[in-house]
Amino acid sequence: MVHARGIVDSVLARAVAVLMGTLVLTVLWQVFTRFVLRDPSSWTEELARYLMIWVGLIGAAYAAGRHKHLAVDLLASRLSGRRARLLRIAVGVCAILFAVSALFGGGTRLVWVMLKLGQTSASLQVPLGYVYLALPLSGLLIAFYATLDLIDDMRRAA
Repeated sequence: MVHARGIVDSVLARAVAVLMGTLVLTVLWQVFTRFVLRDPSSWTEELARYLMIWVGLIGAAYAAGRHKHLAVDLLASRLSGRRARLLRIAVGVCAILFAVSALFGGGTRLVWVMLKLGQTSASLQVPLGYVYLALPLSGLLIAFYATLDLIDDMRRAA
């Protein structure tokens, strides 16, 4: 399990870095063409928007896996021992349920509808289903990390 987590972490870190680097280059090109060449590029704004979606969702999965996400720990910081472990287990179950139902389930449905309708983006002519594929992918990744954490918490609680 630890080995699989390390591989996924490594792949996600590289993927987010590539997506972010591409986003930065796209925005720089947009600024250059708009203000230096006085002829704004027509596709850069759309690509930047879609890259931002992917960076946000895949980056959120990576942050969740590394325990770097935003968390409200008001209750958790006041608990210790068995109660703290039970709270972590309950939070893990909620995270898995949300990731599987909303992100993966809802995202998969959205991808399917967009591909079935054949909707494409205005400038790039990319099928929108591919853009929204970040939703179910991030859901699977968050569920993967939450499941590993849940297994660890349940082992400690036993």
